[in-house]
Amino acid sequence: QVQLVESGGGLVQAGGSLRLSCAASGRTFSSSSMGWFRQAPGKEREFVAGISASGGSTYYADSVKGRFTISRDNAKITVHLQMNSLKPEDTAVYYCAASRRGYVTTGPATFDYWGQGTQVTVSS
Repeated sequence: QVQLVESGGGLVQAGGSLRLSCAASGRTFSSSSMGWFRQAPGKEREFVAGISASGGSTYYADSVKGRFTISRDNAKITVHLQMNSLKPEDTAVYYCAASRRGYVTTGPATFDYWGQGTQVTVSS
């Protein structure tokens, strides 16, 4: 069992930066791949970024590639999402998720545990 709690969301102007954090608890964190998803009002939840259990592999949605960076600290059982050059279209609730698969995966159904989400709002 893995419990996930996101933090770091807020209101920022376009072009600004935010760093999201996901604090995890549970013994399987180090063997789980992690991902960030987001969901805007009226839209489906979409994959943003993923990282393997070891941290050696990462994958990004085209819409955030070059602007967002996912990282993990297995010693501190934390995952981060550094978001730079934010755009109004990045506005959404951001969710942290964990997958027992261990390798990077992108489909929501492949994740086993989810956080409660943190709101990110980017003003123009």
